[in-house]
Amino acid sequence: MATKRDLYEVLGLSQNAAPEEIKKAYRKMARTYHPDVNRDDPDAAEKFKEINDAYEILSDSEKRAAYDRFGHDAFDPTRNNGGFGGGFGGFGDFGDMGGINDIFDLFFGGAGTAGRRARTGPQRGADREIRLEINFEDAIFGLEKEIEIARVEKCDKCNGNGAEPGSSIKTCPDCHGSGQVRNVQSTPFGRFETVRPCGRCHGEGKVIEKPCSACRGTGQVRKNRKIEVRIPAGVDNGSRMRIQNEGEQGVRGGPPGDLYITIMVRPHQRLQREGYNLITTQTIDFVQAALGAQVEIPLLGGASHILNIPEGTQPGDIITVKGKGIPHLHSHRQGDLKVKIEVSIPKRLNKRQRELLMAFNDDGDEDKSGKKGLFEKFKDAMG
Repeated sequence: MATKRDLYEVLGLSQNAAPEEIKKAYRKMARTYHPDVNRDDPDAAEKFKEINDAYEILSDSEKRAAYDRFGHDAFDPTRNNGGFGGGFGGFGDFGDMGGINDIFDLFFGGAGTAGRRARTGPQRGADREIRLEINFEDAIFGLEKEIEIARVEKCDKCNGNGAEPGSSIKTCPDCHGSGQVRNVQSTPFGRFETVRPCGRCHGEGKVIEKPCSACRGTGQVRKNRKIEVRIPAGVDNGSRMRIQNEGEQGVRGGPPGDLYITIMVRPHQRLQREGYNLITTQTIDFVQAALGAQVEIPLLGGASHILNIPEGTQPGDIITVKGKGIPHLHSHRQGDLKVKIEVSIPKRLNKRQRELLMAFNDDGDEDKSGKKGLFEKFKDAMG
């Protein structure tokens, strides 16, 4: 049988590694050795399993304490050398003691019990996540929108206690309201006490005489709820918003979860986004490109801007208009509008236009003789 590697060695850590270091090392190695990334490596799946097994133990404080004390024997039921599996001359016979968590209770002063007790107390509600599709302009300017989500909430009929109105809620006769039952067992080492959640009330400490007909005794129902949300100006496609306490209802008085909204922005017919800048295209004719011009271009929200086309503008030139782009999130700064120029060349010319262009071509070097330059003649001809 192959010897198992030290778990700290598997994750490349020292035995004194903090929980944050264990988590960071696991994530790094899991990405490196994931079978989908290493399809040509036949051992990738085995390495990935070894990493997961190591993290499962070292990320759990109880299991880590057991491993630090007994090594791999703490989790091997076939061993009889002092570990958890069957050591100390008879621990393997404790089949009714609730497994490894009860043994943790024996050795570590009830740590396993504390963990189970916490799970029967108040629990935070689950988070909810939805996708919200909005228009390009709404992403730029922001908006307030009413959305509808389905989520778990407190039952109105029983006010969340799970009992049919008018019926009684009694203290559990098995655990007397503690939510736990204790079991004392004699062993060759003496008497040991184990604590488990009460099987009758499932750790609640109370028994409902008649469950609520609306929620079937759970104290929770699923409802459709309308919520007003504010989408800030400048959000991008894929932006994720968090709205506190708008997720699922908590359990046993626990706080609600959060609502996460992922923004999906519909594309615009004319504009594109590049960071906080807007990109658009403006077509002008070759006369405007040569002589310069002022053209009106539309902006978002129904506004417009007079764009100055300088003389000699070339196809593909980009003219930047400062401050006409996208607002920075939670800031007064604003990106720019970048206008890419396309020049339209006429496919047909009349006789007069042809003559002017021929003269323009023939007199290309006349400006060197001191006479009227080519550009001046072109301006005169075009008015």
